[in-house]
Amino acid sequence: MLGFNEPEFLAQSASAVGLRPQIEELVDRLVDEGFDTLLLVGAGGTYAQMWPYEHWARRSSTFDVRSAIAAELVVSGDARLGERTVALFTSVSGTTEDCVRAIEFCKAKGARTVSFTGHADSPIATMVDHALISQPKTWPFDFQLLLFVGRLLARRGEFDGYDKLAGELAGIPEILVEVARQAEPAAAAFAEAHKDTGYHFLIGGGNLWGFTYLYSMCILEEMQWLRTTRVHSAEFFHGSLELLEEDTSVVIFQGEDETRPLTDRAEAFARRVSKDVTVFDTRDYPLTGISPEFRGLLAPLVLDTVMSRVSKHLERVTGHSLDLRRYYRVMDY
Repeated sequence: MLGFNEPEFLAQSASAVGLRPQIEELVDRLVDEGFDTLLLVGAGGTYAQMWPYEHWARRSSTFDVRSAIAAELVVSGDARLGERTVALFTSVSGTTEDCVRAIEFCKAKGARTVSFTGHADSPIATMVDHALISQPKTWPFDFQLLLFVGRLLARRGEFDGYDKLAGELAGIPEILVEVARQAEPAAAAFAEAHKDTGYHFLIGGGNLWGFTYLYSMCILEEMQWLRTTRVHSAEFFHGSLELLEEDTSVVIFQGEDETRPLTDRAEAFARRVSKDVTVFDTRDYPLTGISPEFRGLLAPLVLDTVMSRVSKHLERVTGHSLDLRRYYRVMDY
């Protein structure tokens, strides 16, 4: 597979899943000590990656679980932020400046702070009360967030399937390698067909809305300098559909939760207008060893794996390195 380091991928994923005992011990301690609000704080891609877990908690629990943009949290505040708050942060490098400032802000308000990162000596890891460390460059953080939020819901009696899910996650690194392998031909074909496409319209919903936002902004815009529109499938018919034309590249991310019919509806309309509609559907991947009831929860992980193959092939056909930046962490702002 193009640009796919399988041993590294397996080691990184296993290191994240391997945090299960530490995550369970920490969640149990926090629950026993008592807290009222879980803030999932991020910036850019790490903010978007929090949304599936806010979404899961919102539809499954009465507990207050909310995502927050790190920079906005600092300037706007949060009336519930205090000693009964746990603020959770993720950062691949452990150096994200907006998150560093948000950690300082949350700690000053008395909140307990938790981070997932790959560098134990990074600013974020050394600042928080509880740092859980995976291998460097481990991405995405869905492994850890599934375990953290799942354990919290289980302790509250709102998720009976936690032990089964956590057990099955032990096999997810190898499962995702098979997903990547299966996705390779479709990824290559999409890249070849769109090597000269300068604008993409992305649609997703439910627990894939966060990934839709992430892939649009952090990959196509930041890493490939392509123009995009991103819209939630439930909001598609309230304005954004007017941008569609016959040659518009429409990319649809389809998952397996209860919002699937909303994305189906958006796809049906898009096909009436555009002749260039591509659907990436997590249902196309067998996920051997994962119980049917968990497939919807794992959709962000599956789609991240699929679209990482697309990203590599876009890099190949465009000649634009995924590591090239003009402004991000290049200029002061």
